[in-house]
Amino acid sequence: MAHKDAEFQSLDELAAEGDEMNMASDATFDEIEALRVERDEFRDKFMRALADAENTRKRAERDRREGENYGSSKLARDMLPVYDNMRRALQSANEAEQQVNRALLEGIELTMRELISVFKKHGIDPIVPEVGDKFDPQNHQAMFEAPVPGTKAGDIIQVMTEGFMLHDRLLRPAQVGVSSTPAS
Repeated sequence: MAHKDAEFQSLDELAAEGDEMNMASDATFDEIEALRVERDEFRDKFMRALADAENTRKRAERDRREGENYGSSKLARDMLPVYDNMRRALQSANEAEQQVNRALLEGIELTMRELISVFKKHGIDPIVPEVGDKFDPQNHQAMFEAPVPGTKAGDIIQVMTEGFMLHDRLLRPAQVGVSSTPAS
């Protein structure tokens, strides 16, 4: 009988050890699950930080490009009256003055060509409407309206100044006169 008691005792001990192992197994399972949750949270934070860094890089690149392309718009806008005045000087010289002031006018023409070359180099392109073109409010500024026979309403009847684009942005609209509905 003593042997049987020892046998039961070792079964009891084995059962107790099994319970301890189950409890340890449950604790290990809970710890593993907690580590998985923590890992997933860190992965999510990492992915968000990575996406944020990529967005910041793209934003900085876009800002750099815009600064490069449009940072000189104030200077360009300030140079447009110089262009206008040179153009007016060339247009105002009549034939007699052209003969007398040939060297001066050639100098103005050369300076004008150089200015246009610099404009093109920096992405500044003229908007040159012609008489008879249709008025485009995106690129033109109507300075006056007048009924002109033989035209349709909205036709350009006079060009006062050329407009300019800086890359894809309007730097200055072309200033034009526009035909209103002609009088009968």
